[in-house]
Amino acid sequence: MADWPILSTVTFLPLVGALLILLIRDDGRAARRNIRNVALLTTVFTFVLSLFVWIGFDNADPGFQMTERYEWLESGISYHMGVDGISMLFVILTTFLMPLCILASWESVEKRVKEYMIAFLILETLMIGVFCALDLVLFYVFFEAGLIPMFLIIGVWGGKRRIYASFKFFLYTLLGSVLMLLAVMAMYWNAGTMDIPTLLNHDFPAGMQQWLWLAFFASFAVKMPMWPVHTWLPDAHVEAPTAGSVILAGILLKMGGYGFLRFSLPMFPDASLFFQPFVFTLSIVAIIYTSLVALMQEDIKKLIAYSSVAHMGYVTMGIFAMNVEGIQGGIFQMLSHGLVSGALFLCVGVVYDRMHTREIAAYGGLVNNMPKYAVAFMIFTMANVGLPGTSGFVGEFLTLLAVFKVNTWVALFATTGVVLSAAYALWLYRKVIFGALTKDSLKNLLDLSPRERAVIYPLIVLVIFFGVYPAPLLDAMDASVTALVDKLTLTLDVAQAAH
Repeated sequence: MADWPILSTVTFLPLVGALLILLIRDDGRAARRNIRNVALLTTVFTFVLSLFVWIGFDNADPGFQMTERYEWLESGISYHMGVDGISMLFVILTTFLMPLCILASWESVEKRVKEYMIAFLILETLMIGVFCALDLVLFYVFFEAGLIPMFLIIGVWGGKRRIYASFKFFLYTLLGSVLMLLAVMAMYWNAGTMDIPTLLNHDFPAGMQQWLWLAFFASFAVKMPMWPVHTWLPDAHVEAPTAGSVILAGILLKMGGYGFLRFSLPMFPDASLFFQPFVFTLSIVAIIYTSLVALMQEDIKKLIAYSSVAHMGYVTMGIFAMNVEGIQGGIFQMLSHGLVSGALFLCVGVVYDRMHTREIAAYGGLVNNMPKYAVAFMIFTMANVGLPGTSGFVGEFLTLLAVFKVNTWVALFATTGVVLSAAYALWLYRKVIFGALTKDSLKNLLDLSPRERAVIYPLIVLVIFFGVYPAPLLDAMDASVTALVDKLTLTLDVAQAAH
C-alpha cells in the first residue's frame, strides 16, 4: 500500500462517479434511480477508502504523511498532497457526511437529479482537495473552485430567495479570497516557493507578516464565518436544500478554521500574537451577539445557522489561545459541530419534506406521533448545547479551559454563550416537539422512515461515542498540534525576549 497514491484516489474518485452519471441518459424514473444509486455507491466507496487513510496513519508522526508529489512548473508550483493529524480528520468527516447527504436528497430532489448529483460529487472532490493540498496554488484552486458547485446547489435547488442567497454567498466569499491571492503571490516573491511544508519553515519579516495575516484572515473569517462578515450564512442556509445546508455547516465553514491552523498560526506567528486580542474580541461578540439573534428567530433553519456562527466563535477563540488544549479543543469543536449541526439540518429536512414550512410556529406536539424523531432531535439539541456525554461538550470545555489560562475575562464572557445556547436550543425544542398536538396538519405525520433512520442513526452513535470517548480524535491530532504549539512557543519566547 506504500506506493499507492491513496490521497489522490480518495480525492478524485467522486469525479469518476460524476463522469459515470454524465453517461446515464436522464429519461425517466428508472434512469433517475440509477443516477441516485451511482452517486450513493461512489460516496460510500470513497468513505470506505478514506478509512484506509486513518488506518495507515501514524499518530506519533507530527509531519505530513502519505505524501505524493509531481512537479508541474519549473517555477516551483507542484501537485503536492499529504495529510497530518489536523487535516486527516477533516478528510474523514467530509467523506462520512457525503453519503448521508445523497440519502437525504433521495426523495426531496425531483428536478434535475442528474445535475444535482454531479454538483455534489464535484464538490466532494474539491473539499477533500482543500484538506490534502500541500502546495499554495493547489490549495487556492481547490478552496476557490468549491464555490462554484455550492453556488449552483443553492441557486438551482434552493428556496424562494435562492438567487439572492447564492449571489450573496458567492460575492462575500470571493471578495475575501481575492486578498488571499495577493498574499499568496507576495509569499512566493519572498520565499521563492509555493510548497507549504517549506513555507512552514520560512521566516517571513515581521512587518510583512501582519499584512499577510490580514489578507488570509479576510478569506478565512468570511468562510468560518466570523462576526461581522457572517450575514451571508443565514440566507444561504435558509435557501439551500437540506443536503446543501449539511455540507455548508459540516465542511465548508471548517475550511476557515483549517486555514488558520495551516497558514495563519504557523506561518505568521508574530502577527498571530499581535492580533490575538482582536480575534478574542470578535469571537466573544460572535458568541454573545449571534446567540441573542438566534433567540429571536422564527425560522428553524435560521436559528441553527446563527447558532453555527456562535459555535465557530469558540473555535477561533480556542485556536488563538495558542496552547495545546485550545487548538485541540478548536479542532474537536469543528469536527463535533460538523456532525451535530449537520444532524440538526437533517432533522429540519425531515419535517420540511412533510410540511414544506420551516416556521417554528407551524409545529408543536410532534412527540405524540413522531417519538423516534423527538428522541433524535433531543440528542442533537443537547449536543448543540454542549451537554456532558455528547461530543459538543468536549470541544467547548477544552477551548474554555485553554482561554482561561490566557485571559480570564475572555473565558468569562465566552461562558455566557453556553447559557444562551441552552436558552435558544431548548426553546426551539419545546416549541417544535412538546405540547398538545392541536394542529390538524400535523396529526397525520409519520415517524422516521427507514431511509431517514439510516441517515440520522449513525450520527447519533458518533455524537454519543465521541462525547464519552474522545480519545481516537484527540490521539490522531496530538502530535501535529503539539509540534505547532512548540513552534509558536519558541516565537513567543523570542518576542518576549525582544521586549
